[in-house]
Amino acid sequence: MQYIWSEQGQLPVQAQRIRRDVFMQEQGFCDEFDAFDKKSWHVLLQTNGKTIGTARMFWEQNHVMHIGRVAVCKDARGGGNGARILQACCEKAKAVGAKRVILGAQCRAVEFYKKSGFTPYGEIFDDEGCPHQMMEKKL
Repeated sequence: MQYIWSEQGQLPVQAQRIRRDVFMQEQGFCDEFDAFDKKSWHVLLQTNGKTIGTARMFWEQNHVMHIGRVAVCKDARGGGNGARILQACCEKAKAVGAKRVILGAQCRAVEFYKKSGFTPYGEIFDDEGCPHQMMEKKL
């Protein structure tokens, strides 16, 4: 397994492809790419030279990084790859001075994020018709 981090604000083609496949084609979201991509670091998870997952991360506020767009290719799910991406994001966030990471989890994925040490906070909110829950993890 190998992690490749982009320069801040550079969205790799491989990340675009995975996000299009997972969020737009599989899950039906329309507004996948936004202004946050231009201020994010993007990570790619590769195995045997093939990109199988991605996420992005940006500064939310002082000492708080926001993780988002965590996605794993359909054929690479269930083997801990999503958790590996989260771990890589937390390690990078800590290395650049973050004290806490936050994310907006699809409600159906809350248990997945809890297994990686995230706890829910705030009210459930809607994102394109999909209920989401904010979650946090102290580093």
